[in-house]
Amino acid sequence: MRIYPAIDIKDGKCVRLLQGRFSDMTVYGDSPADMAQKWQREGGEFLHVVDLDGALKGAGVNAECIREICRRVDIPVQTGGGIRMAEDIKSRFDAGVSRVIIGTKAVSDSEFVKRAVDRYGDRIVIGIDAKDGYAAVEGWERTSDFTAVEFALKMQSLGVKTIVYTDIATDGTLKGPNLAAMTEMADNTGLDVIASGGVGTLEHILSLTSTGVEGVIVGRALYTGDVNLAEAINAVK
Repeated sequence: MRIYPAIDIKDGKCVRLLQGRFSDMTVYGDSPADMAQKWQREGGEFLHVVDLDGALKGAGVNAECIREICRRVDIPVQTGGGIRMAEDIKSRFDAGVSRVIIGTKAVSDSEFVKRAVDRYGDRIVIGIDAKDGYAAVEGWERTSDFTAVEFALKMQSLGVKTIVYTDIATDGTLKGPNLAAMTEMADNTGLDVIASGGVGTLEHILSLTSTGVEGVIVGRALYTGDVNLAEAINAVK
């Protein structure tokens, strides 16, 4: 199981949200690129970078920050937030990222996903954010009419291989991931599932190894020091 250190960018700074609420935000650093280098030094193998301004406004607001991260680390980067047009995907790849995550747009426009997958293959990842089991959109501000698993199966039919699955209720709480939801998603889709939300301890990370997920995103717990990245990577190997 792979561990993905998370870097969320808001107004050019490295931040974390609680349960997706922009009103409940903590700033952890002025330089996302410095943070990226720190996680690489500690053994990080793949970074998860989100443009939170882009998620809200529908455009790559922090494009230069992402470009700088890619310039300063040697490990691959996956990124999402504000991916609404084909040009948004191309610009992220041009900036040096390895995988682009499509979130809100995937819910409303499956043809957009199909075209992206046809062009870029498994470099396209779908972000599925769930609130009470239903797919949420627009920076988690509202929910759609179908379950997260139903949506994942639809994406799989379009050729998608990997999803980032976030349980909003647990996100940023450090109280533990939603193991039942992650197991259900992995068991019912066969996709590479990257679990996101709720990780607060090394034990939480280890608890995910039995769910069948491919990886886990760790955010707030790294920034608070509750999880040591190098120790966690060694523990899941």
